[in-house]
Amino acid sequence: MLRRVLLVCGALASVLYLGIDFLAAVAYPDYHSYTDRAVSELMASGAPTERLVDPLFLLYDALMLAFGVGVWMSDRRKRVRITGGLLCAYGAIGLPGPLLFEMNVRGSGGDPTADVLHIAITTVLVALIFASVAVGASTRGRSFRVYSYATLLLMAVLGVVTAVASPQLGTVGPTPWLGLSERLLIGTFLLWVAVLALALVDSAEAAGVERRLVVRAAR
Repeated sequence: MLRRVLLVCGALASVLYLGIDFLAAVAYPDYHSYTDRAVSELMASGAPTERLVDPLFLLYDALMLAFGVGVWMSDRRKRVRITGGLLCAYGAIGLPGPLLFEMNVRGSGGDPTADVLHIAITTVLVALIFASVAVGASTRGRSFRVYSYATLLLMAVLGVVTAVASPQLGTVGPTPWLGLSERLLIGTFLLWVAVLALALVDSAEAAGVERRLVVRAAR
């Protein structure tokens, strides 16, 4: 039962992230559009949505950490355990992000060190995302493996687009398509997480039914 609850946390985390992005952007008058600004700017130090989204992003990372534990518990195979460990690392490293690694609001003239630290922690998190999908591709059957490789390819393309569109430190004006490419990249990963979570939940339920049938047959 605990394992299933932990696995469901992955799907909940995906839905929560999308909800945070939509609601917070609506509440941020100067955010302009989903194509110009990065998600991280919603929790930037001094942003009007900072207090709203900080606890929600903390909850997101906690759910991802719980999901990683659930994946690790779901199977004793090495690749499954590694995938669970990578997802745990992603959630654990992301937890202090909203409090310790916030970027500055554009044009605020804040300490550039904060932006550098934010970029550094984001780079680590993106690396963990790619590693999780790459290793996790072999945790299920052939169809899931093909889907995971397609996910990796799409994320790689979107990652390049996002990197090219990213502003230089101190940029004040809009950055066309940065927000869109970043959101598509994140959304692609969140969809993969939800698919893996539901697949593992179904697998756990099937295993439970099989065990019950074996017990009844033994009687």
